[in-house]
Amino acid sequence: MAPAPVTVPEAALALDGNILVIGYGNTLRQDDGVGPYVAERVSDLGLPGVRTHVAAQLNPEHAELLSKARLVVFVDASVSPGRKVGLRPVRAAATLQLTTHAADPATLVALARDLFGRAPEAWSLTIPAMQLGFGEEFSPFAWLGVDAALDEVTTLLRSRVDS
Repeated sequence: MAPAPVTVPEAALALDGNILVIGYGNTLRQDDGVGPYVAERVSDLGLPGVRTHVAAQLNPEHAELLSKARLVVFVDASVSPGRKVGLRPVRAAATLQLTTHAADPATLVALARDLFGRAPEAWSLTIPAMQLGFGEEFSPFAWLGVDAALDEVTTLLRSRVDS
């Protein structure tokens, strides 16, 4: 049984912006660092109402950040087959199953809903990765994904900034 949601006063929900971009991945494992890199580039754009956060991995503690946003975009590298950047909606997980200190986007959205009484609209933006060795340089393939991801995320964000 899920715990009762915490009632949070609406004034406490205000962020610097009401759109959050979370870039996550290991910046010391080559292409795995593309999520944080894209989040940093989004921050550089200075879009009104948009706030960014960089993390090595998603943790349950991020649920509170999510609960304060109306839109969240998770940006990460993907080693799944496929050669294209993928943008897809994230639905809250039906149940909370945390077995480690790390979490996935669907679990975090569910945590925000169950613990704080608010779940934002959420999207996952994945960037294909090929090289995950030790180092900070992206492969040429990952750089192509970075450019496409920036186009995808800025289009999504600009469509939501004024709404």
